[in-house]
Amino acid sequence: MHFFLRYAHRILRLSNGLLAVFALLFVLLASVLAYWLEPDTFETWFNSLYWVMTTMATVGYGDYFMKTAGGKLFTIFLYLFGIGLLSLVIGKIIDAFATLKIRRETGKVNYHGRGHIVVITWNKKAYSAVEELIASDPELEIVIIDENEKIPYDHKKVHYVSGDPTLDKTLTRAGLDKARSAIIFADETSSDSSLVDGKTLLIAASIERLAPDVYTTAEIMSEKHIQNFRHVKVNDFILSHDAVSMLAVRSALNEGSVELYMQLISRQYGGEIYEVPVNPAWANYYDAFQDLLKKGATLLADRQDLSINTRLNDPIPADAKLFVVCSPETYKHLQDPT
Repeated sequence: MHFFLRYAHRILRLSNGLLAVFALLFVLLASVLAYWLEPDTFETWFNSLYWVMTTMATVGYGDYFMKTAGGKLFTIFLYLFGIGLLSLVIGKIIDAFATLKIRRETGKVNYHGRGHIVVITWNKKAYSAVEELIASDPELEIVIIDENEKIPYDHKKVHYVSGDPTLDKTLTRAGLDKARSAIIFADETSSDSSLVDGKTLLIAASIERLAPDVYTTAEIMSEKHIQNFRHVKVNDFILSHDAVSMLAVRSALNEGSVELYMQLISRQYGGEIYEVPVNPAWANYYDAFQDLLKKGATLLADRQDLSINTRLNDPIPADAKLFVVCSPETYKHLQDPT
């Protein structure tokens, strides 16, 4: 009994990988031994393997069973040791899944995908952004980075990484180098706009160093701080308070216009702004405007230039990025005319 307990204690101390290897070897050797003891009973090694597995799993269909004294003693050994070993392996597997679930919920699991969007710093605006992203593309993978101890948004397409977003190791764990884009939201835990924008600047600098090709959008608390970002590659800035102020002014000057703006900036309502590929058959903006209009889309701009409607006869440059407003169904047709 002391011998058995000593070796049982050693088995319990094995790592999950070694335990799995040990269990596999035990099953294979037990199958070989069973077939060696009673070859006429099992006829093939595979049948002995089947018998060992059903015995260890306590299924015991009775279609195969040992007949000799040696075989019965071996069966007793499987009852005492094999069943316990299999139970231990199953327990380890369940424990591993439970541990993985806990690690995922606490943001300790690294993300290994690509083409995802990284959302940095969790707050109400980040929550709205994630909702919008999911509504826009239910198959889009999203990685949230924040310093909370638990995942802030539970969704099958949302992965959480807990850590300081100013540190390289945290951004690396989020798979930043393989991301499609990154959105940095202002840390609202501080009331000092200089400190908030300073942290955003540190995050943006880290992103530029680790993944300079990732399209980065940053929320800025104060417009006067934008000049501090000039040496950092941030593709777009969003002024936190100015956006709300501008919408309020538009509403006061033009009644009902806010609903129009909301439809343009949200994919959950009405039409949306999309980038469309340039058709080689378009000689100028007029050709593009007319062709797109026939298909249900309205040409708005080339990159940030909204004045192309005043120069429709100008040729479309080779590096043009045309944006239209249309429904999602029309956009799919524009992407795949067939």
